[in-house]
Amino acid sequence: MLKKCVITTERENMHNITGAVLDAVTESGVGSGVCVVCCPHTTAGITINENADPDVVRDILLGLDRAFPDREEFRHAEGNSAAHLKASCVGSSVMIPIENGRLVLGTWQGIYFCEFDGPRTRQFYVKVF
Repeated sequence: MLKKCVITTERENMHNITGAVLDAVTESGVGSGVCVVCCPHTTAGITINENADPDVVRDILLGLDRAFPDREEFRHAEGNSAAHLKASCVGSSVMIPIENGRLVLGTWQGIYFCEFDGPRTRQFYVKVF
């Protein structure tokens, strides 16, 4: 099963999409398998990280801004090279095992859609098999 999800994003943020992914797993009826969450955009990404303390998201975004600041010497005409670098660093997909119809995630883990070049209307895909 492949499910397309749509999300409206802010300029730069990490959106917890764990609920949407869980819904796709439930809809699939798969008891034991794999879930892949994929982002088809070059200035956004998908990651798994802590979902209990919102300061973790803040700190990740701060760290990425410091690691990949906008630079005058960037040549990309759209002016979003830092967003491309952040997306490449974070990655465009994650794979999560499914057991007993549930995602195998750690106690504090959540799945995040990472926007680095918004605001935009974005998509991500959930493949369950």
